[in-house]
Amino acid sequence: MNESTYMTLMRLLPRSALSTVVGKLTRAPAPAAFHQAFMRFFAKQYAVSLEDAEGSLSDYPTFAQFFTRKLKPGLRPIDPAPDIVVSPVDGTVSEAGYVENGACLQAKGITFPVGKLLGDEAKAPLFEGGAYATLYLSPRDYHRIHTPVEGRIEGYTYLPGEFWPVNPASVRNVDALFAVNERLVTWLKTDFGQVAVVAVGATCVSRIHASYDAIVTHTGQASKTHTYERPIAIERGGELGMFEMGSTVIVLFEKGRVKWDESLKPMTPLKMGRRIGQKA
Repeated sequence: MNESTYMTLMRLLPRSALSTVVGKLTRAPAPAAFHQAFMRFFAKQYAVSLEDAEGSLSDYPTFAQFFTRKLKPGLRPIDPAPDIVVSPVDGTVSEAGYVENGACLQAKGITFPVGKLLGDEAKAPLFEGGAYATLYLSPRDYHRIHTPVEGRIEGYTYLPGEFWPVNPASVRNVDALFAVNERLVTWLKTDFGQVAVVAVGATCVSRIHASYDAIVTHTGQASKTHTYERPIAIERGGELGMFEMGSTVIVLFEKGRVKWDESLKPMTPLKMGRRIGQKA
């Protein structure tokens, strides 16, 4: 299927309804033999390392629990060097750079506005000129999201939206894709200034879970912003949430706070906890 045909099909599909159905199926119990055979098939198709998982296949009674599995303790050590930024996820770099004219680069010739991404135009100027990184999680990756720096969780913003795929074909063809898909923004106050960690939903990503509060997306709720009276302390590499199925995380820093490492280029594979930048 060529890219044009694929995008026509995506435009015709009821993407939100499809994501709801897929989510229900992944959370439904199934006979153990069938379920474990399917997980092995999925792992083989996408080169998932079953040896990295904290549990064995019998420990995951649903596919959603398998997909959001934890890793064995110590498997993703957090770089201990001072004043650095670590990757918040296992994944691949889509784009990394610095915000220009209120926008981040999505793909060649396409940008997305920071204010729309965050659901708050008033906060967009905070990030003008600041570092951003867009990180893609494929089906083979570990699907939990962590903090790139130590700090305090000040609150979150939930933004219902579309369910476009976040694969390269869609990124090249859908204007401002990351600012129109469903999103959960976690706001952090850190020694690096204000930080936004944006979990972006996608087709068949039925839900995004927060780890610091009882927040689950795509359950029919309206947009919401919440600020904690007592911010929640979290260490570098602390868990923020997880995806049910693969998607994208975007991290934004204020201007002059972070300088990306030269190795942080598009298509660079990452492991959570690995250094990707430093305090400017």
